[in-house]
Amino acid sequence: MTPPDAEAKVLRALEDLGIAYVRHEHPPVFTVEEAERHWRNVPGAHCKNLFLRNNKGNRHYLVIVEASKRVDLKDLTRKLKEDRLSFGSPQRLGRYLGIEPGSVSPFALINDPNKEVRVVVDRGLKSSGHVSFHPNVNTATLSISFPDFEKFLASCGHKTEFLEI
Repeated sequence: MTPPDAEAKVLRALEDLGIAYVRHEHPPVFTVEEAERHWRNVPGAHCKNLFLRNNKGNRHYLVIVEASKRVDLKDLTRKLKEDRLSFGSPQRLGRYLGIEPGSVSPFALINDPNKEVRVVVDRGLKSSGHVSFHPNVNTATLSISFPDFEKFLASCGHKTEFLEI
């Protein structure tokens, strides 16, 4: 279960890094389709975040792409030189990122001090001025600049790959 202070922890981390954000509150959303109804006034690229695992379950990935982009798991498996990728269970999501389905976000990397999750970002997002993610709860969206997103990722220390997805 996502802790009640999950969003506050994200906001503190951003403020400690000097990262400016704009917060947009909305009803709980669990899918990109539901979120799109509330994104009209949210600037920048809206992202979807996929929590994946390899076939053996010994490697986990957070894949970040523009929300409308389709992710071909077979192609991604090949690019990552994995045996097979599939979605991680809610239990794995809680264990590795400390959040629940519907709240998957790169901001959850602050809950992975052992850096067990590998981060894969679609290279196309680099051309976005701003990117938007849930602050580890699905009742809000935060927009930050792409350079600040890179700064956040660097501060987490996770292995990050930029791939054409």
